[in-house]
Amino acid sequence: MKLGFHASHEQVHPSALLEAVQLAEEAGFDAAMCSDHLEPWSERQGQSAFTWSWLGAALQATRTSFGTVSAPGQRYHPVIIAQALATLGAMYPGRVWVALGSGEAINEHVTGDPWPPKEQREARLRECADVMRALLHGEEVSLEGLIRVDRARLWTLPEVPPPLYAAAVGPATAAWAAEWADGLVTVGTDPAGLREVVGAYRDAGGRGPVMLQMHVSYAGSEDAALRLAHDQWRGAAIGPPEAWDLDSVAAFDAATADVPVAEMRDKVLVAVDLPAVVDRIRTLGDLGFDTIYLHHVGKDQRPFIDAFAEHVLPAFHSQDPKENTR
Repeated sequence: MKLGFHASHEQVHPSALLEAVQLAEEAGFDAAMCSDHLEPWSERQGQSAFTWSWLGAALQATRTSFGTVSAPGQRYHPVIIAQALATLGAMYPGRVWVALGSGEAINEHVTGDPWPPKEQREARLRECADVMRALLHGEEVSLEGLIRVDRARLWTLPEVPPPLYAAAVGPATAAWAAEWADGLVTVGTDPAGLREVVGAYRDAGGRGPVMLQMHVSYAGSEDAALRLAHDQWRGAAIGPPEAWDLDSVAAFDAATADVPVAEMRDKVLVAVDLPAVVDRIRTLGDLGFDTIYLHHVGKDQRPFIDAFAEHVLPAFHSQDPKENTR
């Protein structure tokens, strides 16, 4: 199992985030992924850079692999995401992937189109995945469906098409994704819930790697870690379907105004006792995850990277981190 670094565009300026992924690679993180948002989850986060511009810089500045979770079909036409992915794949072979999700209204409402119900969003996503896969294999595509495509073709292609994973937070979506995805990305810290998601994907015939994004709040004390998580990541207290349907930063801030600080224990991994963090990561790895991407929910990433490089990563590396294959 590999440990990866999650780069949160909602929280960190893209220049500082680029420095963070370079530090993470030097520290021994095996891989990286990043978010793809138009808006942050809270006014307090205050950032939201364009992922596809930043990925080119990040791939050039490091040797690691990168992925992102993206939602084609409304804000993005699938042909555009396929072209972006193909270009990165051609320039940085074997180092880029995308996980496709059905999206959230906070990012997608900007087109002015109605926000579809979940069933329609999933049907649209399946169309987008099929279009993108055909394009990445060099086919010309036309389609009249929930999305429209007219004679699209990609002229710059990688030798090997980058994988199209699925993003899923529940077992039903994970099982559905097994029909078309090259792998699965999910999020959480609860072993019981994650076991259901992984099991649903594998039981339905899901192929490829299974990866986890885990939110972590690192600080010198439990109180400081909880308060940091409450300030920066209490939007996690809003679960689906409400989280999919709120369409503004102001709406998220209003919906989370009364979330107690103590509730953050159930939403992020409070990382004060780092040997306990190692044990939790091992427990989650035993569920079958190929890579666990750690997301420190604070804006300052250096203390987290330094502490985990010293106390966490060595438990998962049998050799010098710089010799790990990326």
